[in-house]
Amino acid sequence: MKVLLAVMLVFGLASCGSKIKTYNGPAVTLIQVQKANRKMYLLHNDTVLQSYDIALGFEPTGHKQFEGDGRTPEGLYLIDRRNPKSTYHLSLGISYPNENDVAYASSMGKPAGGNIFIHGANNIGDKTGDWTWGCIAVENDEMEDIYAMVNDGTIIQILP
Repeated sequence: MKVLLAVMLVFGLASCGSKIKTYNGPAVTLIQVQKANRKMYLLHNDTVLQSYDIALGFEPTGHKQFEGDGRTPEGLYLIDRRNPKSTYHLSLGISYPNENDVAYASSMGKPAGGNIFIHGANNIGDKTGDWTWGCIAVENDEMEDIYAMVNDGTIIQILP
């Protein structure tokens, strides 16, 4: 049974075809997002490997506090999951909400929200301006590179 599941996984990933690239360069040790500048940097220690222009949540100023507020979180999180079949081309999950995020939202009687990702524009076409529900968006071809370069467990620092 395990062999069958492994074969199905390999063929399932192969069906993603051109979306899944490989990367053999220096490890990405940190993702830094500068919300005010609408920039995201992939770093290996202190060296910038790549930089990207980004779109944020439709209400980008301030830290995400509640589900549906349109804000992108601020602080230190981890890349904690991958979605090769994302509606938004490809996506990397961000570990929002953390314990403090949940506690604050609960103290206000609201849910913290979740499902915050770095993702592509989508499979319909590119978007402009800040349009996500709190995620960090890049162009689809850029997302292919980011998806290949960034491993689960990578720290993401999101600055105001």
